[in-house]
Amino acid sequence: MADNALLSGALQTPRLRLRLERLLAQQQREQGWHGELPVLLLERCWLRLEVVPVRRLAQVLPPDASAEAPELVRFRELRRQGLTADLAQERCWEEFGREACSRALRRFWCSQEQPGPGWTLERYLLLLDLYRRHLETPGPRPLPLLVLARAGSAEPHRLEWCWPAATAMRHTCP
Repeated sequence: MADNALLSGALQTPRLRLRLERLLAQQQREQGWHGELPVLLLERCWLRLEVVPVRRLAQVLPPDASAEAPELVRFRELRRQGLTADLAQERCWEEFGREACSRALRRFWCSQEQPGPGWTLERYLLLLDLYRRHLETPGPRPLPLLVLARAGSAEPHRLEWCWPAATAMRHTCP
């Protein structure tokens, strides 16, 4: 079983515990990174655990990529190069068009005014990177568990790692 404080609560129902143990056992047999690796999504309110293949995670739980719009990325790049905000904006208008830049800003502002669960493209990519590194490191392989934010709350989705239970150490002293 996983060594995790969260698991001592929400995932301790017999049904969920058994399911998690099976998934962890399967995870230990995986040989490399691929799109069918499981990601666990937990809805605490309903004690519902959904298993999603990593290849479908962005479809099932779309990250907010509004800050990564090409128009905004280019604007920030131009500012880092030393252009004033006005000149950077004009350059972006030339490259992308005024309407496209305005649309990108509106989407970004809306996401800032009505914050969701903090599931951004950056956090999504971090999960993928950590998952791959965990999988490629020798030894026990954890499962990523996204504890979904409660509807209407300001809390973000929380990433946890479910590790297989440590095997009992043999006593080596006489």
